[in-house]
Amino acid sequence: MVSLFDQFTNFLRRYHRCPLCHLPVDGPHPVWCSHCLARFPYRPYCHHCGNTKTTDTDYCGQCLTTPRPWQRFYRIGEHQFPLRHLIHQLKFQRKFWLAQPLGELLAKQIDEPAPLLLPIPLHPLRQLHRGFNQSSLIAQAVARQTGSQLDTRRLKRRRYTPSQHKLSKAQRQHNLDRAFILKRKSLPCHVALVDDVVTTGSTVAEATLLLRQQGVKRVDIYCLSFTPTEKNVEKSPRSVPKS
Repeated sequence: MVSLFDQFTNFLRRYHRCPLCHLPVDGPHPVWCSHCLARFPYRPYCHHCGNTKTTDTDYCGQCLTTPRPWQRFYRIGEHQFPLRHLIHQLKFQRKFWLAQPLGELLAKQIDEPAPLLLPIPLHPLRQLHRGFNQSSLIAQAVARQTGSQLDTRRLKRRRYTPSQHKLSKAQRQHNLDRAFILKRKSLPCHVALVDDVVTTGSTVAEATLLLRQQGVKRVDIYCLSFTPTEKNVEKSPRSVPKS
C-alpha cells in the first residue's frame, strides 16, 4: 500500500521540471531528468592535479615531475554544459537550492572524506555585493553527506583581489600572493578546501600552502568543475557519472 507521503511526493514529482531542459523529471534523481543527468561531463582524470586523462589515475606524468601542494583532487567533471550552466545559475541567478544536489554529486566522488571542510572565502566586500559565498553553500551540502565538520570562519581573504577568470596563470599567482589569512586554532591533520570551479589551481594552491605552514599533513581539493588547459587534456571518450 502506498503511503500518503509517497502519494504526495509522487504528485509533486509529476509537476517538477528539470531545470536544464524544463521537461518533467522522469528518473530516480529528484532534480534532473535522466537525459540531462547522463550529460554531466564526467571524464577520467588525475586524482592529484585534476586534469582530464584517458583513464582515472592517482598521479599522471606531469604530477610526477611537478607535483601540486595538495594530496587528492575531487571533481564532478569539466567546466562545460551542464555544470557550467548550473554553476552560473547558482552564482549569478541566486538559485541557492542548486548547491545541495550539486554537493551531493560531488560527495559521491569522495572516497576518503576529510574531517574538516574549509570553503574558499570571498573578500567581505565581494561577499557583501553578491550576498553569499557559493563555496560555503557547496561545502555545507558536501558536509551533510560525508559527516565532515564545516568551518566557514577559519580561512579568510584579507586582500580584495581582481576577478581571476580573465587573468593569466602568472597574473593569478601574483594576484593571490598573501591573499589569505588563517585563524590560529588547532587543525586536524587532514583538511579539504572546497571551491566551485578550479582553473589553474592558483587559488587552492595558495590556501593549501597556508594550511601546510600550520602543520596540516594532508590537504584535499573538492570542486564542482575543473577547467583544463588544452596542453593537459588527453582525448578520452565521454562517460556517464559515477554512481
